[in-house]
Amino acid sequence: MAASSTGLCTVVCCINRKITTRYLRIFSQNACHHVCSKSFGSSTQRCHSQAQIKKKSSVPQQLVGVVGLEVHAQIHSNTKLFSGSQVRFSAPPNSLVSFFDASLPGTLPVLNRRCVEAAVMTGLALECTINRKSLFDRKHYFYADLPAGYQITQQRLPIAVDGRLRYSHLVGRKQNQVVTKSVRIKQIQLEQDSGKSLHDDSRSQTLIDLNRAGVGLMELVMEPDLCCGEEAAAAVRELQLILQTLGTCQGNMAEGQLRVDANVSVHRPGEPLGVRTEVKNINSARFLARAIEYEIQRQMEVIESGGTVLNETRAFDYKSGQTFPMRDKEGLQDYRFMPEPNLPPLMLYDSETAPPPQWVDLQQVVLIDAVRKRIPELPAVRRERLVDTFGLLPEHSFTLVNEDGLMDYFVGVASQTRAEPKKVIGWVIKDVLGLLKQQGLNVSQSPVSPRCLAQLLDLLEDGRVSSSAAKLVFLELWKGSGRSPAQIVEEQDLGLMDDSAELIRICQGVIDSHPKEVRAIRTGNKKVLNKLVGLVQKETKGRADPVRVRAILEEGTS
Repeated sequence: MAASSTGLCTVVCCINRKITTRYLRIFSQNACHHVCSKSFGSSTQRCHSQAQIKKKSSVPQQLVGVVGLEVHAQIHSNTKLFSGSQVRFSAPPNSLVSFFDASLPGTLPVLNRRCVEAAVMTGLALECTINRKSLFDRKHYFYADLPAGYQITQQRLPIAVDGRLRYSHLVGRKQNQVVTKSVRIKQIQLEQDSGKSLHDDSRSQTLIDLNRAGVGLMELVMEPDLCCGEEAAAAVRELQLILQTLGTCQGNMAEGQLRVDANVSVHRPGEPLGVRTEVKNINSARFLARAIEYEIQRQMEVIESGGTVLNETRAFDYKSGQTFPMRDKEGLQDYRFMPEPNLPPLMLYDSETAPPPQWVDLQQVVLIDAVRKRIPELPAVRRERLVDTFGLLPEHSFTLVNEDGLMDYFVGVASQTRAEPKKVIGWVIKDVLGLLKQQGLNVSQSPVSPRCLAQLLDLLEDGRVSSSAAKLVFLELWKGSGRSPAQIVEEQDLGLMDDSAELIRICQGVIDSHPKEVRAIRTGNKKVLNKLVGLVQKETKGRADPVRVRAILEEGTS
């Protein structure tokens, strides 16, 4: 039986102030030693320059970066990997800790089926081979927030191997060119998370919160196929979208649900890979790109100055934009892996190979083909469908898919209006998403529903309102008054002017009161005409047809 959840008193682990100060001093000195002051340029330039490097016999080749990632994704599950304790962010310290989580003697692990299914689904979505038999191991190391002194993981035979993550990112000066690449996934393994250490410098002590101890993780180990921070950030963003789409991980990096370790080295093409450093626990794709860029540049400067890159673990300081040493990896390679004696091999089946019901409880059997059928449409397929179905630009499909709920919002509007999808996308991205970002809201909190926006676009398409008047109606809808676009147009008299004589009179008045602008137009400066159009729109409160206004003004200034 799974160990029952119970609250434990806060464990206080006092730390010697002198030792802490000494280590901080050493770290500070090392960090200062490695600080680089020379700018290297953008990651985009480096990625493209590395692809264009050609071998020359007389001139040494440039150093290039090599990046591999290890991603720890917290499995979206109600309970922990091996116990019945609940998983909840920001719960009171040590309130979600079972006897097993605290590693009390005599407690045994019970594997959470939901975590297994999540790992299988993730592996299938990333084109992995699912191992029908996988094993659990103990990885021994000491941390104050790891009560057992070891972590249960899958070192020898993980649940999934040999996958591929395909990702795309935008390049070019206008970020409108899509480049698609892929990175190989070496393996996906199930493992426990550790607790959390809360450092109280004012009292020279560290408090331990074990709420996170034992939470299920998927560790995704990628091959060193990346060359710069931009590629790494794009790959992590795509992985985050895939996990959120699958529902296997919520992917909230701010809450530690997705943490990235970057293994960075530099070498000259054709030569063996250089000594790598590991930058630990990066919780933002933007910080990941910055950390990798800094570390590549730092290592290049060390080698070019005749130094040696150390095999060490480093952390990233987002304020300074620099990495600094945490600990030397030498001597920490032996984790004394051993088979986990309290867990049998994890066996997975297909419907054809599943054992008969009289042998096992089928509720405890994970069927790979059944999990495969539950995989939803993945982000890359969604983008392709948006481009093919609605004729959108690739960069617009990225925006729609990357913003949670925005694709469904766009499809809802496009399916209810006569306006072309290319017009709809402008309103959704510039107006709806712009105001949502400005006010810190998500798509589900939008005051303007897809149906209301579709009705507004139909008024614009039918010629009942001008584009500027439509903007005013949209702002009224955003206030959430509950009125329809047609009601707002009628109440505020925003309908398109149909009195031609009145419109001609207003346009002539603008021409007569701006002789300087008229002279500029007649001498060939046609851009000034836009100013006159704007003045007419202001005079008519946006009710005039801009095309008609421009035609009248062109005739009057010719």
